[in-house]
Amino acid sequence: MHGPAWPAWLLVALCAATGAYCLLRMRSGVEEQRRAAGGEALMGFGMAAMAVPATVFSPPGWAWPLYAAVFGAAALRAVWAARASPHHLHHLVGTGAMVYMSLTMALSPTAHHHAHAGTGVPLVTGALLLYFTGYVLLSGARLVPVAAGGTGAVAGGTGAVAGGTGAVAGGPGAATGGADATAVRWGDRPELARACRLSMGIGMVAMLLAM
Repeated sequence: MHGPAWPAWLLVALCAATGAYCLLRMRSGVEEQRRAAGGEALMGFGMAAMAVPATVFSPPGWAWPLYAAVFGAAALRAVWAARASPHHLHHLVGTGAMVYMSLTMALSPTAHHHAHAGTGVPLVTGALLLYFTGYVLLSGARLVPVAAGGTGAVAGGTGAVAGGTGAVAGGPGAATGGADATAVRWGDRPELARACRLSMGIGMVAMLLAM
């Protein structure tokens, strides 16, 4: 991306952190959760790589067709998965946007640079911007009551954790089981999964605005 370096680095950090959390979600015991998390991790890390400032790294010309191929395959997978869950239609739009941006860069006369103003098809860029802006606003509105409700649950859980101290002290097996349960809970928390998707939606809006 062109322009000041610090907003680009913030975007890189946001997308990379989102991708890392999605990798944690892949430890979920729910198969559908693991599938969704894998695609979202790919999106997060792919967006982080695309957002690196052009002054630091300019990918070679062959990188953009490779990006388009990878996310094209992810889009086909999302089409197949959407038969079972409509949620994957959002993954389809996201991977399609990545294919669009990759092809735009590949066909641009300055393809060795990152996205900059004036590239792309205005109608397609505008439609994607409209979709992701709406998605961000809707996801943010849905996340607020969940986060507020989750505060009481976390506060209530403090007593349970304190009460469980004796069980942890009772033996190594109990402590190990508690650690595993905590890892699974972090990977399965719905409000964190929504926050993940919200972060990627914000990142997508920022990248489309740079087109």
